[in-house]
Amino acid sequence: MARFLSGLLLLIAVCSARSEEVQVAVAANFAAPMQHIATLFEQATGHKAVLSFGSTGKFCAQIRNGAPFDILLAADQAMPAQLGAESVPASQFTYAVGSLVLWSATQGLVDAQGTVLKLGRFNHLAIASAKEAPYGAAAVEVLKTLHLFETLQPKIVQGESIGQAYVFVATGNAELGFVALSQVWEKDRLQKGSVWVVPENLYAPLRQDAILLRHGNGNPAALALMTYLKTADARAVMRSYGYRF
Repeated sequence: MARFLSGLLLLIAVCSARSEEVQVAVAANFAAPMQHIATLFEQATGHKAVLSFGSTGKFCAQIRNGAPFDILLAADQAMPAQLGAESVPASQFTYAVGSLVLWSATQGLVDAQGTVLKLGRFNHLAIASAKEAPYGAAAVEVLKTLHLFETLQPKIVQGESIGQAYVFVATGNAELGFVALSQVWEKDRLQKGSVWVVPENLYAPLRQDAILLRHGNGNPAALALMTYLKTADARAVMRSYGYRF
């Protein structure tokens, strides 16, 4: 009996030793699905993903300044590719493709063709920072493609991240705004308000890349999460929020 208990305690100790934490910098548009994925990841592997949410540009600046993140889940491909020595070579891959939408918390305000932008019958239009957030850059690209940027510029209120742009609209500080589909879409339906899904030909594809950072190299939890993001279970969660692959 004593030998059995000793062996059991040793097994528990080994399993505990193998359970690690991974620090993940997550683009704000991917906050909701990543919280679900982190729960599934812990159940499947025993590892815990500790999540931080914000703009991709801000995270890249923090990583260059020594922030101890193990993985970056970016909102684009370009910014993680520029991390150079702060990342692990050949680790970058596209984990999802996002969609931009024009959204209002008010039912019926945004029409299915986005005509509300041309009519201009609103006081504030929220977007994320074009410099810090790829979804913000995509919003500016859409407005310029539609030849509306100069007309609507006085009405634009800018958030640091797509998360802040969403808050502006959700709280009524802006009647409408450009946000990520994943922020307003869950289980194949719009959760609240009214929306225009912006046609893909109006902006460059929002291919979102994951990259293993130097701080996470050798961390079994980081390596496991990079693999888990490619699984059918993780992709099922992403798909339910409107992401494509």
